[in-house]
Amino acid sequence: MSQIVIQFRQRARGGASAPMFLWSLVMAVVLVSYEVTRHGRGGVVAVGVVVTALFGAVLGWRRRTGLVVIAPFFSWLVAWFPLLIASMVRHGFFAGLVIGFVTVTLGWFVIGGLELLELAFVASLVARLRGGSGPEVTIFGPGEGPTR
Repeated sequence: MSQIVIQFRQRARGGASAPMFLWSLVMAVVLVSYEVTRHGRGGVVAVGVVVTALFGAVLGWRRRTGLVVIAPFFSWLVAWFPLLIASMVRHGFFAGLVIGFVTVTLGWFVIGGLELLELAFVASLVARLRGGSGPEVTIFGPGEGPTR
């Protein structure tokens, strides 16, 4: 009977749920500030870009690059209600409710896509610069030595 042994190495370094929650809170503040502020939006956008890059660096350093897919969705969950309230403050109750639902729902595809691209780029760059500790998978086939 042939036998194949596959060994997976544990490469992740530490959890990333606390940094993801903090990033989501900061991004919620950034988005609410962007919605409420009429002047000086460039500074708010710059803060969002810098914080997202820092979070991407944390994910890359901790080798949690898979979370770049989940992080924008989690950020959307955290920012959904505050952004709806901010839209109602800016545009009035009924108009803000309609505009807020459109902004939060449809506009989030654009915002989440941009977050995903930036997080993926920075996280993969930092993970590549950090380097690995050998091959991820070692496969032993039937009757032969380790293959890499």
